[in-house]
Amino acid sequence: MTSSDLARQVRDVSRLTGEFVLRSGRTATEYFDKYQFESDPVLLDRLAEQMAVLIPEGTEVLAGLEMGGIAVVTALGRHAGLPCAFVRKQAKAYGTARLAEGAEVAGRRVLIVEDVVTSGGQVVLSTKDLRKLGAHVDHALCVLDRQEGGAESLAAEGIKLRALLTRADLEAAA
Repeated sequence: MTSSDLARQVRDVSRLTGEFVLRSGRTATEYFDKYQFESDPVLLDRLAEQMAVLIPEGTEVLAGLEMGGIAVVTALGRHAGLPCAFVRKQAKAYGTARLAEGAEVAGRRVLIVEDVVTSGGQVVLSTKDLRKLGAHVDHALCVLDRQEGGAESLAAEGIKLRALLTRADLEAAA
């Protein structure tokens, strides 16, 4: 499957139009319902297979962000053969009370995995939390970069964003 075929498939299953409030608080007339491609096991597997080649050399742990990044990181871990950590927005007060569940992140090179990046806000917050836990984070990988300032926001925090697809890819696939 070519990159443009994959972009077309993601666009067809996940693009919605209307009025939507984004995490950043901004209003958009277009929304990518990531759960549509994350809940399709065949499409998710294709995405993960293509994303695996984008993992920076030396990565020791893949860290998926709650909630959308969890499905992506699990599929990606299968293709990459790397352990996964599941990163909460905040640690729960019970059980292990950990912010990052699964693989240990302290002292390891960790790649943040996210589904869609718009402003990059959650990646920035989670990176700060992981760094406090001793993780070495300098890259993030996403399925879709909406190209709305996220890459620049992350760069300001010392994080290089790699994206399988961009908004331009989806528009070109129309």
